[in-house]
Amino acid sequence: MVPCLIVDDEPIARQIIETYCSHLPQLRVMASCGNALEAKAILQQQAVSILFLDINMPVLDGIAFLKTLRQPPQVIFTTAYKEYAVDAFDLAACDYLLKPFSLERFIVAVDKALAALRPTPVALPDKSESFVFLKSEGRIYKLLHEEILFAEASGNNTKIVTPKQMILPAMTFTRVEELLPGTVFLRVHRSFLVNKSKISHIEGNRIFLDGYEIPIGANYREQFLREVGLA
Repeated sequence: MVPCLIVDDEPIARQIIETYCSHLPQLRVMASCGNALEAKAILQQQAVSILFLDINMPVLDGIAFLKTLRQPPQVIFTTAYKEYAVDAFDLAACDYLLKPFSLERFIVAVDKALAALRPTPVALPDKSESFVFLKSEGRIYKLLHEEILFAEASGNNTKIVTPKQMILPAMTFTRVEELLPGTVFLRVHRSFLVNKSKISHIEGNRIFLDGYEIPIGANYREQFLREVGLA
């Protein structure tokens, strides 16, 4: 449920918003208060995702109150004064409801707030491709996954080693790990990512591949052995 806070100096207005909220099962009214100072105290104690905020209130009006919040929730202004709309949207208000507003209009505003609260999908790299493009020293290299022996953290960059060459793209080790498919490449050490198809043999805590010797980190050994079917 989405926690909400109602701030309005008119008891009837607060009651109407509470009633509207009761029709929406995803909303939970955490508190309802008559002025901004009470609201600020509540926000310091409880997490609130949607703030229903009146503008014309005593002591501190809604616009001024919103300016005091460092990380404000989604704000839906509820007011009888249309002249503050520009100021409200300048403060990134989610919506601006003019009293008296209908349940239908209220739902539209809430839907906007809920949409804004949903996490933005992160575009993940397409690991279905069998190659990766890496830029190094002014050139862009196309490397087949099967060509890469291992990747090694090298300061803020990453060393990519193939049987024919070594390139040093200006890319963090974490970013390289994100680009390479986990079905092919295994993290075996905080600084090494190896192509498991290139492993020739394992001795103790060392992996051998194409003439290179790669250490197995203590924190990665158990997971590595499971991945290669040895545990």
